[in-house]
Amino acid sequence: MPPGPSPHATRLAPSPTGALHLGNARTFLVNWALARARGWRIVLRIEDLDGPRIRPGAAEAAIDALQWLGLDWDEGPHYQSADLSPYREAMERLARRGSVYPSALSRADVEAAGSAPQEGSGEVVFPASFRPPDAGTPRSFDDHATPWRFLTPDAEVIVDDAFAGERRVRPAGDIGDFIVWTRHGQPAYQLAVVVDDHRQGVTQVVRGDDLISSAGRQLLLYRALSLVPEPTYTHLPLVRGADGRRLAKRHGDTRLDTYRAAGIDPRRVVRLLAHWCGLTGTPPLLSAAEFRDRLDLRTIPREPVMFTPEDDAWLKDRSDRPPPSRRARG
Repeated sequence: MPPGPSPHATRLAPSPTGALHLGNARTFLVNWALARARGWRIVLRIEDLDGPRIRPGAAEAAIDALQWLGLDWDEGPHYQSADLSPYREAMERLARRGSVYPSALSRADVEAAGSAPQEGSGEVVFPASFRPPDAGTPRSFDDHATPWRFLTPDAEVIVDDAFAGERRVRPAGDIGDFIVWTRHGQPAYQLAVVVDDHRQGVTQVVRGDDLISSAGRQLLLYRALSLVPEPTYTHLPLVRGADGRRLAKRHGDTRLDTYRAAGIDPRRVVRLLAHWCGLTGTPPLLSAAEFRDRLDLRTIPREPVMFTPEDDAWLKDRSDRPPPSRRARG
């Protein structure tokens, strides 16, 4: 008797705050390949709740770029901004349980009180000493202009990662009471991701390892909301520039749209991404389907890959020579 459909699902979740670049592409490609090889359902979700940073047309461009690479999905696109009621319902549950509280303290207020930004994230640590006296009290939720914070328990969270291995994080010390509802009357990233992953049946989360600390926060929210099953995480090393910082405009134009406009074959892009994943002996052009059949998580480097000008030149010269030797940062 043939096996039934897999109970697992993953999501491709671009945020329309800018164009997809080569670093994004590698993560999405690996995510898609794992899903198609293992029979996971793929959900396309547009995470468009970061109001001021959302760029018109970026969502459509991201969808087009994913299709250009050869990726597909089984449902979606689902737009987070289309319906905020599931997030409000989650906040109501958290408020009744005393797990969240309103806090009018701004970032400037917290910084002035001596709390420093978390390195690399721009977030400010909000310690327990800043909580109001009634924090932890069951209450009613309203989504007016005051932000709401999660009452972060002082406990270690184990993230059992399928690639990075067991990681121990302590959100109370790393970030403290983090925002779950913003002053704009919308859910913050951490809450929105948890609510959507649960209601869309996502059990496999594949993304960059800069979000390992976020996994700890999200697991705390899963537990505070009594949501099961908790997802399995696979965090991959980022693609970085020669300066060691995450790939961005300062490293040149690495947007997929730019290579596409220059007439670069998407299979050449996939070949470079495969090279970054430790795959050798690949043909000059490699389709997403061929990448899927060759991918092995064990070949992916454990350290960040360094994007160099030589990589960009190789994409554009269209010769049959192999991609430049992989460079990594320890």
